[in-house]
Amino acid sequence: MTRQYANNVAVAVNRQHAQGKLLLLSSAIFLCALCQSAMAEKVYSFGIVPQQSASRLAQVWVPILAEIEKETGYKLRFTTAKDIPTFETCLASKAYDFAYMNPYHYTVVHETAGYEAFAHQADKKLKGILVARADTQPGDLGQLNQQAIAFPSPAAFGASVIPRAELTAQNIEFEPVYVKSHDSVYRAVALGLFPAGGGVMRTFNNLPDDLKSQLKIIYQTDAYTPHAFTTSPSLPQEVRGKVIAAMMQLEDASLLKPLGMTGFVAASNETWDDVRALQLTANQTEIASAGEETCHSN
Repeated sequence: MTRQYANNVAVAVNRQHAQGKLLLLSSAIFLCALCQSAMAEKVYSFGIVPQQSASRLAQVWVPILAEIEKETGYKLRFTTAKDIPTFETCLASKAYDFAYMNPYHYTVVHETAGYEAFAHQADKKLKGILVARADTQPGDLGQLNQQAIAFPSPAAFGASVIPRAELTAQNIEFEPVYVKSHDSVYRAVALGLFPAGGGVMRTFNNLPDDLKSQLKIIYQTDAYTPHAFTTSPSLPQEVRGKVIAAMMQLEDASLLKPLGMTGFVAASNETWDDVRALQLTANQTEIASAGEETCHSN
């Protein structure tokens, strides 16, 4: 009786031990599956400077990112910010894995946040413009003296920094008013809220015809190296290399034309030395580096 009881206990213990092993094995397999799933679903953010509304930016950028996803197998998420100063603080906090930013932004965040440029728009230099209502009389820039002029933000390079600098160089006194985006500038000028406003050729050319027809270009600035495509210093090199390769091979005009681009060319940090040569100061650009930011809005 005692021996039988002992045998029964031993069998029960062995069975419980085996079940414990099976449970541990099952748990390990489950956790491994979760890890693989998490790795497979890793999403890399692609931050776009908010020159236009988030919905309009998404229209032109999401198809580009979808094509790169198809070529690489990596998940890319279009993201932007509510305005350019918020975008600047997001760059300072290294919020984006990939980022498309203006030339001055790049010269700053390369030093402060380690972003590394790899390309820019092909066949273009960046020129700032000033626009006025199409029905205004032609005249020289002197007519803007003592006037309020609309700009997207203090550190918007082509649409604000350079036009302001060139107006000042021509001894034109003006009050800059910052309205958050290129689209907001164009709408405000079309509505007659300002006699003129700053933008760049790419965003002007991408305007809906009904808005564009209400405006005319009255001034163009000198030309500079255009916006930079960059990567965060924390991005894995394999991911960086594959995404860059896929992007540089993009030639589909139906995807690129809505961006106002024909393609991309390789670039390095030194490509933006023409911008550095301007020796712009923080006081001139008022670039934001801290604040309460929401860096991901799809």
